[in-house]
Amino acid sequence: MSQHFEKKSADTEQEIPTSSLPDIIFMLLIFFMVTTVLRETNIKVRTKLPEAEALTKIEQKRLISYIYIGPEKQGGGQVGDRTLIQIDDALIEAKNNIRTIMSSKKQEQPQLIVSLKVDQQSQMGVVNDVQMELREANALRINYANTPETKAAARGM
Repeated sequence: MSQHFEKKSADTEQEIPTSSLPDIIFMLLIFFMVTTVLRETNIKVRTKLPEAEALTKIEQKRLISYIYIGPEKQGGGQVGDRTLIQIDDALIEAKNNIRTIMSSKKQEQPQLIVSLKVDQQSQMGVVNDVQMELREANALRINYANTPETKAAARGM
């Protein structure tokens, strides 16, 4: 006697529960809002960068810490006489503060690259002092920011 098993078919279909879907969407939205960084630095010094022929673009922007060196911006497009140093949003008065700030950043991010954005008219003594403080902070990966050379300047016009 051979028995055949028949498969019973159900008339109702199983539905995927969607009642918790809005909660999940809002949690993801809040997560991305909290983790996204949209902050930009308020630059308080003029940085008219020099031109250069050979440029190398750094792809990993999160590894870069910028130091701005130049005359202080004043109202009406005017600039001050002194060469100032800015890290993040703060103007640095004492040069030894550079060492403290950059060594703490270096501890947080060991692969840190320091990008110096130096105005063309800046005093070279200030730039040299910044370089020495970076050396003391063991921030030895330094990039000098510049702009691409214009074609007219490249031809000698």
